[in-house]
Amino acid sequence: MTARVALVTGGTGGIGTAICKRLAAQGHKVATNYRNEDKARAWQQQMRDAGFDIALAKGDVSSPAEAAGIVGEVERQLGPVEILVNNAGITRDTTFHKMRPEQWMEVINTNLNSVYNMTRPVIEGMRERRWGRVIQIASINGQKGQYGQANYAAAKAGMHGFTISLAQENARLGITVNTVSPGYIGTDMVMAVPEEVRNKIVAQIPTGRLGSPDEIAYAVSFFIPDEASWITGANLSANGGQYMGW
Repeated sequence: MTARVALVTGGTGGIGTAICKRLAAQGHKVATNYRNEDKARAWQQQMRDAGFDIALAKGDVSSPAEAAGIVGEVERQLGPVEILVNNAGITRDTTFHKMRPEQWMEVINTNLNSVYNMTRPVIEGMRERRWGRVIQIASINGQKGQYGQANYAAAKAGMHGFTISLAQENARLGITVNTVSPGYIGTDMVMAVPEEVRNKIVAQIPTGRLGSPDEIAYAVSFFIPDEASWITGANLSANGGQYMGW
């Protein structure tokens, strides 16, 4: 596989870390963004201790100006971004009739508007070089909806709408755009949920278990090689069979 420059947003989280490690293990030059300096540097050292050299660029993906700054810093350190994984995301769960405007906007800005903010600075370079990979990390709840997550489900569904439009615009230029929609993954956030609640979630999953971050990282890596160049506008559901759609 040709070594490329990959930028993974939200790379210091559970799924993001697995994606960064898998892409680095495949020989790609990998970077992620951060907001908290101390936490990011500690994470970077952990990666180095494990044998992975991941570059860092400070910035908030929900800000167009800061997103452009992230891309500029990554390109300064590693070169033009050829693989972009839009993974950054947050939750602000509550039923819609109780949802405050800031709970709606924070999720939309971080989970959906960030996809524009991060992709816009890299797409022209990809078009000029006639090669690129843009991959969105959406969610099972963007496909089926979820009680108390109107903001999150709307953002995640919007990510795939973005995917299928951008895929059509760039298909003839060697750029593929795809989505991975994870189900419930055994990240620290999910494992912090009370055990009885987790057990109810697992009972709804045909495979009988939570997914692992490494399994989502594999799904991301599937879209990157040249052998996957005829796959674009796709949504890969990685959810243990919990939601099965066309």
